Amino acid sequence: MEQHRESAGLVVGVDEKISISKAFLLGMQHVLAMDLYIAPIIIAGLLTMDASSTSFFIQMCFLATGIGTLIQTGFGLRLPVVQGPSYVPIGALAAIGSKLGLNAMIGSLIPGALLMALMGYPLKWFAKAVRKFIPPLVGGTVIIIVGIALMPIGMGNIYHAPGDIWTNVFIAAVSAGVLVTCMLLGKRAKVAGTFFRLVSVLIAITVGTFTAAFFGTVDFSPVGQASWLSLPKFFPYGAPVFDLSAVLTMLFVYLIIMIETTGTWFVVSTVTDSELTEKRLNRAAVGEGLGCFIGALFGGTPTTGYSSNAGLIAVTGVGSRMAIMAGGVILVALGLVPKLSTAITCIPEPVINGIFGIVCVAIVANGIKVIQHISIDDRNMMVIGLPILCTIAVTVLPKEALNGVPDFVNYILSSGITVGALATVILNLIIPEGKEKKQAAANQQVA
Repeated sequence: MEQHRESAGLVVGVDEKISISKAFLLGMQHVLAMDLYIAPIIIAGLLTMDASSTSFFIQMCFLATGIGTLIQTGFGLRLPVVQGPSYVPIGALAAIGSKLGLNAMIGSLIPGALLMALMGYPLKWFAKAVRKFIPPLVGGTVIIIVGIALMPIGMGNIYHAPGDIWTNVFIAAVSAGVLVTCMLLGKRAKVAGTFFRLVSVLIAITVGTFTAAFFGTVDFSPVGQASWLSLPKFFPYGAPVFDLSAVLTMLFVYLIIMIETTGTWFVVSTVTDSELTEKRLNRAAVGEGLGCFIGALFGGTPTTGYSSNAGLIAVTGVGSRMAIMAGGVILVALGLVPKLSTAITCIPEPVINGIFGIVCVAIVANGIKVIQHISIDDRNMMVIGLPILCTIAVTVLPKEALNGVPDFVNYILSSGITVGALATVILNLIIPEGKEKKQAAANQQVA
């Protein structure tokens, strides 16, 4: 176990046993570094929910991601993967909820979630599909695309956060600088360095928040107004309604979510030096499906493996499943105790997004690590480069350009990750391989 941990460059190995207190401390920084509440807030705003409904919606998303994390890390993929609300279905869910109602929005989520789980077991199709359509070239490129697509989101959140833009930039720079310093100390020093790397995110959040407080941009007063306990209930918006067009739309969205989350699994597999076997991939599909199904039951959104948290493993060197499962327990608590979830949302945006930027860098670096042994000939250059270009093109596309386009097209073009991932899979399938490469593959099979 120790040799495997060292070969992966981890401080804490995947299956290494650690104390409960240490697990919760390390799990907490994964939770604090997540922008969990951003996607639900966007959806709630698009659905014109009032303040109490928005608060409840965010709580249910916390609860669903916590349960999903426990399922995926404990019984599904069995690797340190943190589940979070996916950004991919935001446009589709907002459109369905606005036109057909919240019960139709929830109804559209259930069939796709169950189908996803069935593809893992008993059908066992998912692993075969990944092997065919998402080889390392595609998986590594999707990881790079995720990192590139998330960078502008983090930077935009810094620029548009409340307050003076240059103050926000300074706070973000301090948070990011502290994180980088802790990472570098972790590589140079032995005992003290290990400590700094393990809790680098917590240190960066603490220093960043104190810096923000110095500029008067921290406000924890909403915590005092929040209640202590709020119990969930099944189908809070009423019995689900299954509209065929909404269900079919979400089936396509789930396909994109699966490409997205498979890219995250490639990151985790790479940074922890763990093999993605067919059995593990099929279990992961079950875990993903069950997590999304539970999210629908409680009125939340589809969950996905968060690339930012996968990048966080590379930053901190903490690959422990125990730490991530402790993070899952914390997420469940956040879903049940509004005071705690409100406290998380009070951490200034520039602090979180300054750290988020460094995590995106780690994601891109690990994507490069996946494809570094692949020969970059003209074909592979196009498979890697064109999707990145498409991702950037969609990311900078003016929002008004999507006015008047069909809903289905709007759903796709609203996400650079979606476009980039689809482009990677399609280009890898349609661009023919060279004769030399085909002959080498045939010789390898014969051998």
